[in-house]
Amino acid sequence: MATPPLVRIVEREALVYARLWRGLVFSTFVQPVLYLAAMGIGLGHLVSAHSGTIDGLTYLQFIAPGLLVASAMQLAASESLWPVLGGAKWMRQFYGVVATPIGPGELCGGFVLWTAIRAMFGAAVFLLVAALLGAIPSAWGILAIPAAALCAAAFSALLAAYAITVDSDASFPMIMRLGILPLFLFSGTFFPISQLPSALQPLAALSPLWHGVELARAATTGTFDPAAIVAHVAVLAACVAVGVGIGARTFARRLTA
Repeated sequence: MATPPLVRIVEREALVYARLWRGLVFSTFVQPVLYLAAMGIGLGHLVSAHSGTIDGLTYLQFIAPGLLVASAMQLAASESLWPVLGGAKWMRQFYGVVATPIGPGELCGGFVLWTAIRAMFGAAVFLLVAALLGAIPSAWGILAIPAAALCAAAFSALLAAYAITVDSDASFPMIMRLGILPLFLFSGTFFPISQLPSALQPLAALSPLWHGVELARAATTGTFDPAAIVAHVAVLAACVAVGVGIGARTFARRLTA
């Protein structure tokens, strides 16, 4: 039986990652844990001293799932901008891929799948450290890992579909600063979006990151609302489907023109 094209793409990316992983350890594993220690323990001590708990959780327990998913989002964003443009313009390895029986749409889908797998690696390490620090009160917390992967795939699909269309990375820093960073700050990672002005709360709820954070927080606390879970998964899955659908066309337009 022939190996599916998506698997071939993932296999290729895994082989590259196996050679480069040492240089990615800090950004993938260490930096998110440092965020957790600084914000969850350092700042969390002050928050707990003055405000008590948040929805019955210590600040460390509240912030841990948010940081887990936000780290997956940041990884997906950085991996789906410069590397995608590089594959089409600078290194041009994408042209070699589509010269095989693997099509542009399969390349896009495989890239998004690999990004989700990468996010799972980071999320698993983060979850382990968070559990050792007492930030994961429920055994259901393991489900935060697929939640982070789904959120990463949502961002990767949408951003990769865009990145393949440009000839310069001039817009990428703006996306990170004016798009990814505000989402990181205002999508329920550090505080409930109910604390935002009422006019901004619906905007925050549109963020794929908020849906990912809510899924992960439900898992780490073991509090499940079936209707809410279905809605969050549906929104993230829709983002993936739309992004991959658009990406199949933009990859084809760029790589087969």
